[in-house]
Parts: sequence; structure tokens; C-alpha cells
Amino acid sequence: MLLAKTPAGYANLCRLLSARHEESTFDFIAAVARYRAGLIILSDDLSALRTWRKDSPKDVYVELTPGSDIQEAITFSRRNGLSPVATTRAACLHPTDFEAHRLLRAIADNTTLSRLRPERCCAPSHWLMPPTVIERYLPHVSEALTNSRRIADDCFTDWSFKETIFPLFRQLSAEAAFESLRTKTYEGAQRRYGTLSETVRHRIEAELSVIREKRYADYFLVVDEIVREAPRTCGRGSAAASIVSYCLGITHVDPIRHNLLFERFLNPGRHDPPDIDIDFPWDERPQILEWVFVRYGAKQAAMVANQNTLAPRAAMREIAKVYGLPAAEIGKALDLLHRRADFVNVTEDSTLQTWASEVCRALQLRPPWPDILFRAGQLQGHFRHLSLHPGGVVLVPDEIRRYVPVETSASGWPVIQWEKDQAEDAGLVKIDLLGNRSLAVIRDALAAVHHNTGRLIDYELWDPISDPVTQELIRRGDTMGCFYVESPATRLLLKKLWTTMPQARRAHADVFEYLVVVSSIIRPAANVYADDFIRRSHGHPYRSWHPLLDEVLAETHGIMVYQEDVMKVAVALGGFSVHDGDQLRKILSKKHKERQLRDYQRQFYEGAAARDVHRSTTDKIWAMIMSFSGYSFCKPHSASYAQRADGVCHL
Repeated sequence: MLLAKTPAGYANLCRLLSARHEESTFDFIAAVARYRAGLIILSDDLSALRTWRKDSPKDVYVELTPGSDIQEAITFSRRNGLSPVATTRAACLHPTDFEAHRLLRAIADNTTLSRLRPERCCAPSHWLMPPTVIERYLPHVSEALTNSRRIADDCFTDWSFKETIFPLFRQLSAEAAFESLRTKTYEGAQRRYGTLSETVRHRIEAELSVIREKRYADYFLVVDEIVREAPRTCGRGSAAASIVSYCLGITHVDPIRHNLLFERFLNPGRHDPPDIDIDFPWDERPQILEWVFVRYGAKQAAMVANQNTLAPRAAMREIAKVYGLPAAEIGKALDLLHRRADFVNVTEDSTLQTWASEVCRALQLRPPWPDILFRAGQLQGHFRHLSLHPGGVVLVPDEIRRYVPVETSASGWPVIQWEKDQAEDAGLVKIDLLGNRSLAVIRDALAAVHHNTGRLIDYELWDPISDPVTQELIRRGDTMGCFYVESPATRLLLKKLWTTMPQARRAHADVFEYLVVVSSIIRPAANVYADDFIRRSHGHPYRSWHPLLDEVLAETHGIMVYQEDVMKVAVALGGFSVHDGDQLRKILSKKHKERQLRDYQRQFYEGAAARDVHRSTTDKIWAMIMSFSGYSFCKPHSASYAQRADGVCHL
């Protein structure tokens, strides 16, 4: 067991774990000797202890664990002058978890329980014993328990993850990087807008002020450098709300023209780093990744991981295989369970075990299926394996393996062991470099136009959303084969919106803005309000829930459609700060959010009451906010993809 005594020890632990996964000739004893600075070492491997003791006996302890040869370890400890320490090698929280542990080991080894080798499992005594239990095993070695407490106190715990970890752009100073960003932004603004209005200048300066304060200039410059490696990209996500991103050419939607909220992307109170998503033509993305890893090297760059867990059906399938059941029986039983398991009532007195028994009795599934269902409930959500995030890349200024353990993926890319939220929480900055087939379609179509007509369309300055013929195709819902808006639900909603809209309203309605709304409101978070939105768009009278709601949601007729609408409503009706509104928006999309969400709910209700909002109205608005715990988009993302959809439709 290796424990971090200092931050340097944690860095060495990450290096050691990385070496374990990346080096084919990895030697554990030699690796620990190499990376032991700042680490506390606990072991009962006598040959390893001898080697490490020769280097230095400091922070090396002889491990005394119930279930192993304690007497031999005590003798070695006394003869070699190494202090003993009591451990349990806990692989389970409770002794009853041992069977679940065996199942997981059998699943990992792709074998049955009957063929699982004992050495592949921990001992039944390796659970997290309280002191009163472990003392019974070591009544004559009290110093071992004393050392356990002292070592726990010696471990470093004062962690701070407030610092953003990101490389300098071309080794420029902070001031030089900011001035470079400022210059590039204004050069891009001239290209985008021509003559710069006061509105444009004010928005640029406001964003640059936040970027300077948060010290994110290097981030924008690095992303800009990556984007310049491809002639056609689509910057999306909340970054499309930034005029700096727009002027640099990272994104292509004008945030002023389309009223995009910069605070959804960055605000002074936000502590986590920005997150820019860039789409490349699908067949060009591998070359972009290659360029990034050549530019920064595998020492400074790595992909982000997905941490795959056991879903209910997968858990049942894997456990049934471990029990040795034939594939045909497993498939038949799982199909039956998928169709009928919900027919069994769950009462307040039901336990996982009684539910499993009731389901199997109702569906006439014989043993061992009741046990399989029970164990699947225990293992649901348990970590299974790592995979590659679709496009997340993290860059660091020095050595990625001092911040997080790294493995090598099946495709050969270095990949950190953390998923995107864990990386973000630790201060690592993720850049999403993703492949998109529609961009390849647009590229090839533009090339065909040039080849056949001689007309060269500048992708960066191309404005398909203003083309009347394209607008009419979208009004008719004639978008089959058009990226982002080709689904039956979207096409039907477009037809319902435009074909019955009164002519007077139709003449002034912005086709693109409505396309952005339609492509967002069909998402699960908002689609229950789609019919209301169409009626209000057509001018039908409706009863307003509150005047403040109509004010902040004017462009969507008083209905929350986008993620940032949560922020706007929380600020206007709940009295939230912009930062708290953004945090509420983020928490809604997270797992295990109930505790924090209760605090924000109380804050919202108190703020609404202070503004004389009736309780029943607050209940309705909070229910609309809660609908965003499902899948939803921010407006900048929808606008970016709607623009690409317009481009495909235009071509």
C-alpha cells in the first residue's frame, strides 16, 4: 500500500500507476524504489521490504493484516528495525460484500464462479474493520494500531484544486499572451464586422476583461492555434456565446446578432475552467489529434476517459454468465424481464432481495435468477472499465503523469484515468476535438460548387441563414438529410409552427431564431412545452405566470427552452447572483445532486417570496426548472448547429 505524505508523493504515485499501465517491463519493487519520495510504504512482502529498507528505512512499515502470516511479519519487523502497522487490505466495506467481490472478479476474468481461482480474490477478512474488531487480531502488537492512526494523520489532506492547470502559449508571459489575444480578436472583428460599432467594441472589452481576470488568454490562443490547422470547423457549446471566440474564428455564430449570453460560457464568479467544443470533418479529426500530440507530446497531452459502469441489463447478463447459464437462456430471460419486470409492485417494505424474489415468482423464473437479480441490483453502477472520451484532450504545462495516472488506450492514445468532471474538478482544462460528418459533407459540396461553377464560397464569411430559398425549405420542414434538423420530430414541429402561423406574424418572424428554438425544444427537458410554444408563437392569448418571466424569456414567449434560461429565471425571480444561477444550471445536469439542489430550491423559493411571487406560481416555475435535469442544450450550441443545418440545407 502506498500513501501520499506530500503533494510530491501524490505526483510520484501518479507516475508509478502510469508506469504500471504503460511499461511492458514494469517491475514493481524497482518502480517503488524510483518513485518513493513523499510516499509512505506499507507491505508484508519481505523481499520488497528488504530492498526498500536498503535505500532508506524512512516511511517504510511492515504490514500486519488479519488473514495473513502475522507472526512472520512481526518477527521480520523486529529483526530489521521496521515499525509494524495494522491494516485490513480492505477490498469490501462489509464482510457480506465478499460474494459481490467474487462476482466482480469473475466478470473481470471472464470466467465462471466455479473456475475462479482463489488467488484472484481478496481474503474474506479483507473488509474495512473498525478498530474494536482489528484489535482482537493484534492484542500483543498495540503499536501497530498506534502507527495506523499516526500514518493517517501524516497523509496529506490539505488539497486545493482552485488553480487552473494549462500550458503557456508559446511560453509567453501572461501580459504578452493577453496582448496577443487582444490583437487577434480585433483583427478578427475587422474581418467579421468591417466597421466596429460601439456595441461590438463594448462586448469585446467586457469579455476580454473577464478573460484577463481569469487568466484564460493562453487557453483561447491554444484553441485558436488548433482550429487554424483545419479550414472548416464548427465551434459549439457555450463557447459560441463568446464574441472573442467568434472573432478568432473558433466559432461562427454572431453572439450579438443572436443575443447569446456570454455568462453561460464564462462569468467572474465561475471557478471551473472554460470548455470549448470544436467539430472537425470526421475524416480530418485524426490528423488534428496527431498534430496536437506532435505539438505537445505524450508527456504533456492525453485524452480524457469515460468510466463505464454496469447498467442493470449488463449487470444481469454478466452475472448470469458468471453463474454458467447458457447464452440462449440468458437472452430469453432478459427479454422477459425487460418487458414485464415493472408489473411487480414495489412497496415501502420491499427490499432488493424481496423484489427480486417477487419478480422471479411472477415471471416463473427459477433459481438462480432471484439471486442474479439481487446481485445485479448490488452491482449496478459499479465501475467496469475505461474507454476513450469522444474527443476530450487535456494539456498541461509540464508532465501530465504528475497530476493523474495515465494508461494507453487500445488505439494507442495516452488516456487519463479520470472522466471529464473529475478532470475539471481537479483544475485540468479539457478541449473537445470531435469528428462531424456534416462538415465533411459541406466541405465536399463546397468543393463541388467551386469545381462546377467556379464560385468560391468563403466558409468563414458564408451566411446561409439569410438566403430566402433556404428559409422557405426550413419553413416547410423539408429538411430530410439535413444535419441536426432531419428527425421526424423536428420536421413535424417546423411544419406545425410555420404552415399555420398567421401571415402577419410570419412576415416578421425570424426563421433562424425559430429554428434554434425548435431544435432545442424537442429535447427531453423542454418538449412538454412544445405545443404551448407553437400556440404562443401564433399569437394565441395565454395566461402569464409572472411578468418577470415574460421579460427574461421574451424571445421564447415565456417558456424555458435553453439551459441559460435556468440562469435568467433564477436571477430574475429567485434573486440569485449570476454565479449561483450558473451553478444551479450545472447541478441540474449532474448525478447525485439532490443535496445541493435542495439548498438552491430553498434559496429560489425564499427569493421568489421576497419578490411577492405567489407560492403556486413558484411551484410551476420550479417544475419547469426541474425539467432541465433531463437532456437539454444551451442556446449557443443550438445556434451553432442550426447554422450548420442551414448550410447543408442551402447547399
